[in-house]
Amino acid sequence: MAVLAPERSVTPAEEHSAPPALANPSTRTGFATRLRPVLPTDRGRALIVGAVLGGVALWMRLWRLSYPPDLIFDEAYYPVHAQDMLELGSEYNRGYDYIVHPPLGKWLIGLGEIVFGNTPLGWRVPSAIASTICVLLLFWIARRMTGSTYLGGIAGLLLAADAFSFVLGRTGLLDIFLPMFVLAGLAALLIDRDQVRTRLAVMLEAGPLPESPRLGLRSWRMTAGVLLGAACAVKWSGIWFLAAFAILSVLWDRGALRSAGIRRPTWVGVRRVLPGALGALFVLPIVTYLASFAGWFASESSQGRHWAAQNPDTAFGFVPDSLRSLWHQHAQWLTFHNGLSSDHPWESNPWSWLVTGRPILLWNPQGITDEAGGQIVRYELLVGTPVLWFAFVPAVVWLAWLLVSRLDWRAGVVLAGIAAGWLSWFINLERTMFLFYMAPAVPFFILAVTLTLGSVLGRQGDSTLRRRIGLLAVSVYVGLVILNFIWLHPILVGSPLPEVEWRARMMFRSWY
Repeated sequence: MAVLAPERSVTPAEEHSAPPALANPSTRTGFATRLRPVLPTDRGRALIVGAVLGGVALWMRLWRLSYPPDLIFDEAYYPVHAQDMLELGSEYNRGYDYIVHPPLGKWLIGLGEIVFGNTPLGWRVPSAIASTICVLLLFWIARRMTGSTYLGGIAGLLLAADAFSFVLGRTGLLDIFLPMFVLAGLAALLIDRDQVRTRLAVMLEAGPLPESPRLGLRSWRMTAGVLLGAACAVKWSGIWFLAAFAILSVLWDRGALRSAGIRRPTWVGVRRVLPGALGALFVLPIVTYLASFAGWFASESSQGRHWAAQNPDTAFGFVPDSLRSLWHQHAQWLTFHNGLSSDHPWESNPWSWLVTGRPILLWNPQGITDEAGGQIVRYELLVGTPVLWFAFVPAVVWLAWLLVSRLDWRAGVVLAGIAAGWLSWFINLERTMFLFYMAPAVPFFILAVTLTLGSVLGRQGDSTLRRRIGLLAVSVYVGLVILNFIWLHPILVGSPLPEVEWRARMMFRSWY
């Protein structure tokens, strides 16, 4: 059982030393070997693990999905908007309503309403499917990054057993679609990284490289651009992932060129990599984002659709009215988001998210009693699994050490995702914020925990006793996460509980 793929990062000494001449075939072969990504070979086992993970995760999320039968929390907005979009092509502005997010997530909710009607099942099925896809994507990403199907399975299992992701996957909100597109974009970029390094290795084995080698068509990087543009079209916070992963992709190319023996990798990267990167990870995301507004452009009743025609004397009159109207609409959205500071009983700050300090009460009908008159509690709480979430900070510290001490590219990927999904919220701490904003960052925190567990397992060269102790520790921890999730399950799905049992599951005062 491999724990970490033998592919290694360039060391600081190698980074600053001049690469050797590659006229010698044996030298080229050595460089090619270092370049080639080492991929897991147990495809059959991976298919079985993935099928089991996906099946269990989907069943967990679909079970009694129509319950509660009410609109809960922000379901008061998005399923309603989705129904409007199906009928009119865009959201209908009722005056009391908030239309402050791009349309793609609402279109996805609308797909469920097309199949199952304007019902709780209809507006929640897309979230259940998206949440399951996230589990499968995280399994694949962790397996690729570690070279271990075992660790990939752990990552997928931890996400499936994360109470926060579970509840979000059973609710008709936008936020579960954001990590789906972010993880899919990252997976596409990882495939692109492998392809680039493999192409360079093949060229090296065939003969000395030119000073400025062509890297060929980058279809997977273009796919990533579309997917990350789709993330932005769900919620604007996707732009942080787009920026972080675009930078990572360019740095990976520069590192691959350096590892291939190119003497001026930065200059070659500017010439050969940057133009394509701008097209794939800047132009394509913009096109994808604008395409999500097709219904807004086509509908005459779209909110703000005719602003430019009603304000003909504004600047940039040479720009088509529809685009100027859309720009003004976005300016209004930005003002709303930056100025959102109304008090809310379930608001929280980003620091508390790391320990799921202030969850969100989604549903709690009152006045329910048993035959003896005792209080019955039905409580649906959006909260993380504490045994899992309390490991986030130690795992991030460990990965930061791996990045600094070993220049581990895997640690860089995870920390970039955490910075994009969590640190970005510190820019405006005056804004009213909620725990569900953490949604796209949670898979990266779970990746951090998974990589840390990989270190606990040990390396292939470690003694049998060391490996067995590591395996026991990892198994016990994963088991505790699952047990913690099972214990919390009744307050995640609104099951009826006597008050004493409900209180036993409310682990912290801040959960009330």
